[in-house]
Amino acid sequence: MTSSGQLALATSPLIAGALQALQRTTGLPVAMGGPVTAGSRALVIDQLRGTATRSLQHLRVDTGAGLGGKAVALARPSTVSDYLSAQGITHKYDRAVAPEQLRAIVALPIRVGKTTRAVLYAATRESITFGDRVLRAAGSVATRLERDIEVEEEVRRRLAGPPAPIPRDQADLRAELLAIAGSLQDEAAREQLLAVCKRLQPVPTPAGGPLTPREVDVLRLAAEGCTNDEIADRLGLLPNTVKSYLKHAMRKLGAGNRVQAANRARAAGLLR
Repeated sequence: MTSSGQLALATSPLIAGALQALQRTTGLPVAMGGPVTAGSRALVIDQLRGTATRSLQHLRVDTGAGLGGKAVALARPSTVSDYLSAQGITHKYDRAVAPEQLRAIVALPIRVGKTTRAVLYAATRESITFGDRVLRAAGSVATRLERDIEVEEEVRRRLAGPPAPIPRDQADLRAELLAIAGSLQDEAAREQLLAVCKRLQPVPTPAGGPLTPREVDVLRLAAEGCTNDEIADRLGLLPNTVKSYLKHAMRKLGAGNRVQAANRARAAGLLR
């Protein structure tokens, strides 16, 4: 995170994951991109996929210049069917593009709020006009990256700051965050968001009374799929004792079987 609370995209895996998704969903052989510097609004291309040379590595693209700079200036995707002969863009970076022989290119600004945070490119070495399928697929990747950046920054702010008061509609908020977590592509961001969800989750006492530490231990191993004999062996208990602990825990949790008991204990935050 930067001092302003923004995620440092140059060191984040989010752009790399988006470039991989861009290649996969569009079918285009080349994908590249990088963050936009907040102060100068200049783009630095620092990640490449499918390139044949390093001519574009660390290329600094000024706002308004080239295709990516145009996308930043207009705050919307820009395309060309043949880069080196394209009208409507400056050709400041032709010497960097030429070794790659890139022709058709789409540049996608990644905007969070009203700020362009990065630019992704997808390209081919053929002169073509991109169809709706390719542009929709590229746009979907860009939208997902924008959402992932926004969510990860919010997660990090919450984890770094003091616990916020729990709103009255915490169940709705937690459900919404869980849904977002399930859609995230970035594993680290998903785990961080799930950690926030745990903080929003109350830890109720089972209606039949609190579970004992040993009952929790038995349920934890049962949740891992261990049999009574395996639980007994790992905890140094007799199988009948394990059965008794499970029976008591099931009664306290109002569960009809061990699987249901383990699920209810996990949902209540009792299993770690």
